[in-house]
Amino acid sequence: MKQFYGASKSGNLKEAVRGIKEPKGLLLISNADQFERYVAELEELYPGVPSIGCIAMAYGSDMVEKGVAVVAFSENVMIKANAIEDASSMPVKYIERLEKDISALKPSREDTGVIDFCTGNDAVVLSSIRPLLYKNHIELMGGTGDAGKVSCNGKVYENSMVYLLIKNKGGKVKAYKENLYTPRENVRLVASKTDKSKYYVGELDGKPSKRVYMDLTGASEKDISTQTFQNPFGKMIGEDICIISIKEVSGNGLCCYRQVNDSDILTLLELRDINEIVQSTISKIKSDFKRISAIFSVNCAFRHILLSQRGMMNDYLAQMGELGDHCGFVGFGEHYNGQFINQTMTCVVFE
Repeated sequence: MKQFYGASKSGNLKEAVRGIKEPKGLLLISNADQFERYVAELEELYPGVPSIGCIAMAYGSDMVEKGVAVVAFSENVMIKANAIEDASSMPVKYIERLEKDISALKPSREDTGVIDFCTGNDAVVLSSIRPLLYKNHIELMGGTGDAGKVSCNGKVYENSMVYLLIKNKGGKVKAYKENLYTPRENVRLVASKTDKSKYYVGELDGKPSKRVYMDLTGASEKDISTQTFQNPFGKMIGEDICIISIKEVSGNGLCCYRQVNDSDILTLLELRDINEIVQSTISKIKSDFKRISAIFSVNCAFRHILLSQRGMMNDYLAQMGELGDHCGFVGFGEHYNGQFINQTMTCVVFE
């Protein structure tokens, strides 16, 4: 397969798509003000070609913060695009769409992946489609865009997930995630007085969560929302770590970007050596693939801020670009197979 990435920092869609030939599937990454216009124009330019879109910053070799970017997949691929609606309440009503698309592509083990864009309520949608993905050995990566809007096949949706289901007839497909953090030793915190609707954590080990976090990190109350770049929470899922970013202080508690339930066991995470972790991810991908056709990724907005503040973002993009054709977007929550996570990079690699 082939991946084409085109962008226009000035917001010229025709400039972004210059060079696209006979696409089998399209991804649109746009600024908020012109999103709906771009969705309609892209459908006019490539009628009937499966497409999805979201509002976000894009990147290839550098960042596109306010313009538009288009990713095209072509040659030796089969692609379906569709929407899972009612993400907040009843996405299961629309699972039949994904079932039919999977049936049409007839995936074999390791040759099919999903790229998705979501408006929010990620955990609800992912839990609904997870069994179907696992049953058919389909890898998934994606994330949440901005402004509560996504698009699919020329139509704008709210409260939905949209997906591009891609069968790579030229080789395997595999998703990865990159975690820059490690648990602090001997920190085990039991959550209580939580509010699922607000992603609120009232207490940790029976004490106000704000005070516990300040004591563990030494951060002042006004710095808690930025201290999460260095010390987010983590939830252990088997041997895996699910990162939970802190959004803001709320009274004596904390609001997060991911749901925490009563009796969940949390730990405090600490930032590791960034270059070491990135090189480890790159080495892992190289060991799994002899040939790489494309890499599409999502980096959390908090990771983008962290890397940018340290002057590392362009170097990071250059390192990923050495693997092959790499591009992606900055998300507000990341997806890795059935998981909804924060402060993470996830990507899908095509042979």
